[in-house]
Amino acid sequence: QVQLVESGGGSVQAGDSLRLSCAASGRTSSHLVIGWFRQAPGKEREFVAAVTWSGTWLHYSNSVKGRFTLSRDNAKNTVYLQMNNLKPEDTAVYYCAVDKVPVFSRSKSDYDYWGQGTQVTVSS
Repeated sequence: QVQLVESGGGSVQAGDSLRLSCAASGRTSSHLVIGWFRQAPGKEREFVAAVTWSGTWLHYSNSVKGRFTLSRDNAKNTVYLQMNNLKPEDTAVYYCAVDKVPVFSRSKSDYDYWGQGTQVTVSS
């Protein structure tokens, strides 16, 4: 089992920055994949970014590439999502998730454990 707790959400203006954190506990492993997803009202949950604990690979969605940066602190078992130049279309509940299978996936159905989510609201 892996437990995930997100934090760092909030309400900001367009162009501002936020840093989300995802603290993992339980059976974490360097082989696990940690992903960030988001879900806006009335929309499907969509992939944002993912990384392995070992950092061997890192992927971003096209919509956030160049604005968001994912990083890890293995000593703290925490993954961060630095979000810069936020836009109103980034408004969503952001979730971190773990995929036990060390194969990159953008599909939410491939992820096994989920956090409770943190709200990000960006106003224009």
